[in-house]
Amino acid sequence: MAVEGAAAGFRSVVGQADASADADAGAGGGGGIAGVRTDVRGTSTAPGDTAAEGELLGRVFLARVLEPGDETGGRWVRERGVLEVARRLREGGRALPGVSAKRWAGLCARAGLADPCRDLAVARSAGARFVVPGTAEWPGQLDDLGDARPLGLWVRGTPSLRMWALRSVAVVGARACTEYGAHMAATLAAGLAERGWVVVSGGAYGVDGAAHRGALGAGGATAAVLACGVDRPYPPGHTALITRIAEQGLVVGELPPGDHPTPSRFVLRNRVIAALTRGTVVVEAAYRSGSLVTARAARRLGRHVMGVPGPATSALSTGVHELLRGDAVLVGDAAEVVELVGDMGELPPERRGPVLPTDLLEPRTRQVLAGLPGRGTATAAEVARRAQTTGDDATARLYELRALGYVERHGDGWKLTRQAMISIRGGRSPR
Repeated sequence: MAVEGAAAGFRSVVGQADASADADAGAGGGGGIAGVRTDVRGTSTAPGDTAAEGELLGRVFLARVLEPGDETGGRWVRERGVLEVARRLREGGRALPGVSAKRWAGLCARAGLADPCRDLAVARSAGARFVVPGTAEWPGQLDDLGDARPLGLWVRGTPSLRMWALRSVAVVGARACTEYGAHMAATLAAGLAERGWVVVSGGAYGVDGAAHRGALGAGGATAAVLACGVDRPYPPGHTALITRIAEQGLVVGELPPGDHPTPSRFVLRNRVIAALTRGTVVVEAAYRSGSLVTARAARRLGRHVMGVPGPATSALSTGVHELLRGDAVLVGDAAEVVELVGDMGELPPERRGPVLPTDLLEPRTRQVLAGLPGRGTATAAEVARRAQTTGDDATARLYELRALGYVERHGDGWKLTRQAMISIRGGRSPR
């Protein structure tokens, strides 16, 4: 079989001769290497393309050995190719340039335990596939990360990652968010989903979870980018949410199946969120919030950076406000987000306050109305002087205003009615 040949070719290149991998490949099932062609690989490689199969297995191998965002490893891959780097790591000989002897020894130790066939089998059992650069589903915008580009992405869910990423926005923020932050994240996400945008976040507590739920509640699309294996939802309290996202959207991660999150992996995960989307919206963030890492990565990559303002007295607003003092753009709803990240002509509605009855008056008549005192009466001549018009014009307009219910006559004087007082004050009764 061609697939068996690819697996054998990879093992010969990197010096791997694992008996269990041979058994899986020979069986053609049970989640072994034969599963690469069916529903795990996620590539557009034609059947029988053993070179592409070997490249895929090599990237799965390196994803187990190198940490996400390892620019030194990324440079090795760019300069030497996947299979050559895998071979050098598997053999454990002279170190590749750019690392100390101690680090090289650690990488080689990890390489000795790596089993790409097993990782693919576990992924297949979890309903995941491995998407690699150069294939039909790979989002090209991730190439902007340069040598820090992921070796590949594990993906759960049926939609195309590339197609969804073309029209996506990241909504991120504080884990310990306030009710205001959760409300704004859910409302923004729902509005974006209703407009046909994919909401991307990190699946965490707080703003992330609210954003995912807002998009799902609106019947829209959402994707969660995890800092662990896609087969083990994290945090555990969001297992049901992440499972629902995998069923209705996409769950994405760099780390191989079974890998656990660490603080550094959360930080490195954020660069993928920033690169994958057209822009990042930060909803509530303190000065040291990880969501600011996403915003800074988005800025470096030339993506839009947006922030939702909050109370100046809240510590969870300080990070967002610092972004807004820089070059981030203030947004308050989904329409304003789409104005930035969308196509030309996707503009929000014109913003204006409520229309008051007095707004419908002719300008000169409003000027005469403004010439009346807030309390007491005034003669037509006094009103004319304040309105900078003639006495006859002021008198004519005062009678017009009386007919509309704005003024009333008291002897030789004129005064505002209660209706006029309420209208002038924008709906508030006079004190």
